[in-house]
Amino acid sequence: IYEEFFLPALFEEWAVPVAHAAGIQAGDRVLDVACGTGVLARAVSSRVGPTGSVVGLDINEGMLAVAMRQAPDIDWRHGRAEALPFDSGIFDAVVCQFGLMFFEDRETAIREMHRVLRPGGRIAVAVWDALDNTPGYAAMVDLLHDLFGEEAAHGLRVPFNMGDKAALQALFARAGFPHARVTTRRGTARFPSIKSWVHTDIYGWVLADMLDDAMVDELSNRAQRALAHFGDASGRVAFDAPAHIVSATRD
Repeated sequence: IYEEFFLPALFEEWAVPVAHAAGIQAGDRVLDVACGTGVLARAVSSRVGPTGSVVGLDINEGMLAVAMRQAPDIDWRHGRAEALPFDSGIFDAVVCQFGLMFFEDRETAIREMHRVLRPGGRIAVAVWDALDNTPGYAAMVDLLHDLFGEEAAHGLRVPFNMGDKAALQALFARAGFPHARVTTRRGTARFPSIKSWVHTDIYGWVLADMLDDAMVDELSNRAQRALAHFGDASGRVAFDAPAHIVSATRD
C-alpha cells in the first residue's frame, strides 16, 4: 500500500529536491536513513551512477522487503537511525525523507548522521510543514477526532510535528550542524478519490493498528461529505502539502 499508493500521492515528488539539496553527484557514497520502500534511494542511485553506491536503512522489515524487490542492486540494511551500523566518516552524503518525525531520539539520530559523514560531507533531511499549513490533513485530523477521539487524531498529527523552522534549525545545531539551512518548498498531496485517500492514510501510514475495518468504513463514509471540498468535479483530491528541507555540510 505504501509503495503503490503513498509514493504517487505524497512522497515521489520530493525525491529529486532532497537529492538536489544534498548535492548528490556521480561517484558519491550515500546513505538513505529511514528509506522506507526506497523512493529516495532509487533517485539517488540514478545520480551516483556506477561509480557510486547507495545504502538504504530502515527499521521496518516489510518496507525493506518491498525496497529489495524494487531495486535489488541497492544495499538495503535493517537498523535504527539512533544507532547507525556503519563506521564513522564513510559517506559523502546522508539523506532522510519524512522519517525524522518518527524517531525515538531525533537529536541522537542526527548526531549519528553527522558521525557517518566524512568532513565536508552533505546532509539533507525533509520533514512536513506544520499541520496548519496542510489543509487536507488538518481537516482529516478534525474528522478523526470527532469520530474516534484524541488518540486517533494525535496519530495523524505526528507526521506534522516538526513544522517550526526555528526549532528545527536549533535541533540540527545541537546535533552538530550549526550552519544548517531550512528551506520550505511547496508540495501537493494527490489522491484519485476521497475513498482512496482514507484507504491510503489508514492502511499505509500511521493508523494501521489503531482503526478496525468497520471504523475505516465509517471514516470513509463521513469523509465523502466532510472532505468533499478537497475534490474536483471528477472526484480527484489535491491540496497543499508543503515541507521543510534541512541541508548542511559537516565541518
